[in-house]
Amino acid sequence: MNAMALLHGRVALSVVIPVYNESGNIQPLSERVCDALAHFPGTLEILFIDDGSTDATLAELSDAQRRDPRVRILHFTRNRGQTAAMAAGFRYSRGEAVVTLDGDLQNDPADIPKLLEKLKDWDVVCGVRIRRQDSWWKRISSRIANGVRNWATCDDIIDTGCTLKAFRGECVRNLELYQGMHRFLPTLLKMRGYRVIQVPVSHHPRLHGKTKYGTWRRLVKGLADLYVVRWMKANWIDPHPSLEIHESAEVRLKATGEK
Repeated sequence: MNAMALLHGRVALSVVIPVYNESGNIQPLSERVCDALAHFPGTLEILFIDDGSTDATLAELSDAQRRDPRVRILHFTRNRGQTAAMAAGFRYSRGEAVVTLDGDLQNDPADIPKLLEKLKDWDVVCGVRIRRQDSWWKRISSRIANGVRNWATCDDIIDTGCTLKAFRGECVRNLELYQGMHRFLPTLLKMRGYRVIQVPVSHHPRLHGKTKYGTWRRLVKGLADLYVVRWMKANWIDPHPSLEIHESAEVRLKATGEK
């Protein structure tokens, strides 16, 4: 896929936003996404995945859809977790490019055009939050977790917890994900040969609602997930290196359409 395909596909861009109990954030987030992409030259869809919210999130999403038909809604009838929401968003997205961001307004939609510009030359663009607006404990624990992940997976991803990322659609459409794997997306995609770059992005304090993840819960689950990804990387079978395909001259002619 080239840069022009990103702009002129049937749906050029899918913005995938998992949300869970984000009442109060839906309308301003929808407006900010639309404002940030007001000059985007291609067709756009905004795909919200409601992960079994128990507050007014689904009703607010319906209101957003009435205001803007580009809004699409996927709704889990019970909470399935962020990886399941992300996987559903990837599967049902239709864009040549796919951008993910959180639903809590801490990611800035104004950074999306910057990521898309990089996507012309890369397969995956990962945001790195600068001047994070989180508690000191959350910042320190995140730095330690990133360091341990990179040590265990031999990777160099600075900020795996930043949801703001851009992908070429074919990278993620058929990607198999298991619970917790959304934190390792860059590593999983690098394993498949995709090119990954990291760019600095803004970060804002949460205005409505509260964080859904406790530090200790994430630590325990993250260590288990890390072991799985480390195993996957160690045992990944790449079918391309040292693979030679030998065909008869007749088969080659048929494949090229020559007579």
